[in-house]
Amino acid sequence: MRWIYMLAGLFMTALGIVGAFLPLLPTTPFLLVAVWCFSRSSPRLEQWLLNHRTLGPPLTNWRREGAISARAKTMAVSLIVASYGFFWYRTQPSPLLAIIVGLVLAGSVTFILTRPLPKG
Repeated sequence: MRWIYMLAGLFMTALGIVGAFLPLLPTTPFLLVAVWCFSRSSPRLEQWLLNHRTLGPPLTNWRREGAISARAKTMAVSLIVASYGFFWYRTQPSPLLAIIVGLVLAGSVTFILTRPLPKG
């Protein structure tokens, strides 16, 4: 099982890094899964990710406090709104589909906005 967690962690890390450059692919959720996988397979890689200059602070904030920074909240909500606008424009969805997608995205926005800000 250790190797499966290690491979999953490496794959999630790769997706997280790619997500830093592609606007519609999230970074932090993939890295959170990577840290979880590494905690079960490689303490060294877990610490590397948590101590990384760029990738580490959001992961540490989440792990310590369940917190999301104001900048990350702004970026996430902005991208969700832009994604919904793009979805609406490109697919011209039926009213039912538009409502379902809107509710899912509104739930995501609500979750993000209700997380605390980091204390330190």
